[in-house]
Amino acid sequence: MVSRKSSKASSIYQMKITMRDIRPPIWRRVQVRSNESLEHLHYVIQLSLGWTNSHLHSFRIQGVEYGMLLPDCLGFDELETHDETTVKLSSVIPGEKFKFSYLYDFGDSWEHEVLVEKVLDADLEIDYPICVKAKRACPPEDCGGIWGYEGFLEAIQDPEHPEHEEMLEWVGGTFDPEDPELSEANHQLKLIDEWKREAEMP
Repeated sequence: MVSRKSSKASSIYQMKITMRDIRPPIWRRVQVRSNESLEHLHYVIQLSLGWTNSHLHSFRIQGVEYGMLLPDCLGFDELETHDETTVKLSSVIPGEKFKFSYLYDFGDSWEHEVLVEKVLDADLEIDYPICVKAKRACPPEDCGGIWGYEGFLEAIQDPEHPEHEEMLEWVGGTFDPEDPELSEANHQLKLIDEWKREAEMP
């Protein structure tokens, strides 16, 4: 009998996902099967970084936009977006050193660069996807983009700041910008199928 793991794609993409225009940098290094879809990669990015899938997103790969297909009544019919659920990673990634973009939250405009660092053979002992390395914490949702995040950090790090207590309360009392929560990211990646099912519910 062929095991579930060994029956999957034998190649793995190791990708470095870096948030653009933030210093010091925030990034995650993940490994994903090549036969997964762009939609799957969307969830890998969300869960490895710490986003909550609360906003729209899109991929831009060699000038082509991919994402969720939205009803025309929402006003997005003018966007030429290809269905991310039907596109395999292997069909749009030519190999190592290839780069493309991922945009999350069209309001706050969190832009990410996705770099395919390596193409590896699958390890049958590993349950992909996994996050193998991470740097710094993900910004809180709805903090106002890059400039809002800088203001947020300034407020929580200065006890004399007029919004110090308010900002800390908003994020649940504590926030460590240096902690990428790698173990939590990998825990969430094990629940990726549950996240997909919840997103599909009406």
